[in-house]
Amino acid sequence: MRSALYVPGNRPDLFDKAVAGPADVILIDLEDSVPLADKESARAEVGDWLRGFPGPARGIWVRINPGELGRADLNAVAQPAVTAICLAKTESAQQVRQISTLLDEHGRRAAEIRLCALLESAAALFAAREIAAAPRIARLQLGEADLRADAGISPGPDEREMLYARSHVVLASAAAGIDAPLAPVSTDFTDLAALRHSTKALARLGFRGRACIHPNQVPIVNEIFTPSATELARARAVIERFEAAQGGVVLDAEGRMVDLAVIRQARRLLR
Repeated sequence: MRSALYVPGNRPDLFDKAVAGPADVILIDLEDSVPLADKESARAEVGDWLRGFPGPARGIWVRINPGELGRADLNAVAQPAVTAICLAKTESAQQVRQISTLLDEHGRRAAEIRLCALLESAAALFAAREIAAAPRIARLQLGEADLRADAGISPGPDEREMLYARSHVVLASAAAGIDAPLAPVSTDFTDLAALRHSTKALARLGFRGRACIHPNQVPIVNEIFTPSATELARARAVIERFEAAQGGVVLDAEGRMVDLAVIRQARRLLR
């Protein structure tokens, strides 16, 4: 999964348009993008749309509210069309276990639904390892706007102030054996050159997909997280050399030594 496009839950006119677009996942939001006065009507609209959705041809995720609002959201959206539920403001593995138990109560209808935990505070960041290992967790996502406000971080143009938080979430995911995390959104959807630059940096850091808030961001994110034909050919070639050597010393086409770590990276790329 390379891209996840947020769609406000109170804009049902956008749901089908988003599904028809290039995003790998449509992430319907019942939290921050929906005013409090619209929470109930948005929840009903999303539930009705999901019941009529033919899926699972497309990835449909839903971000639910924390607390009691989230419980009501969960009851409405625990539908077969949903592949994952995003848990806003996750700060502990216990929160994840509670949601997982509620999904269990929905039986077969929700059996395949996974969870994506949004880490949006300092407390969440320090609990990332335990959250990543909690039931049903498929991915973590870093909510940087809230984290910055919580920690008093004011990043500069290169955003190096966020390096620790980003690396920590990548490493927590790897340690738990789950998919690489979803990179944070870029709120400036008009500066696509900056989006390209920052997405490349996040890919180098170990992220393998990015959340988007505007359709124009999706093609760039998809491009960056899609291996090129040259990269794929190089990965296949180095694996063939390694397997043919049957444990001996192997050099790649450029004369560099190949060890098991290089092969693991190549196999990850092909997957």
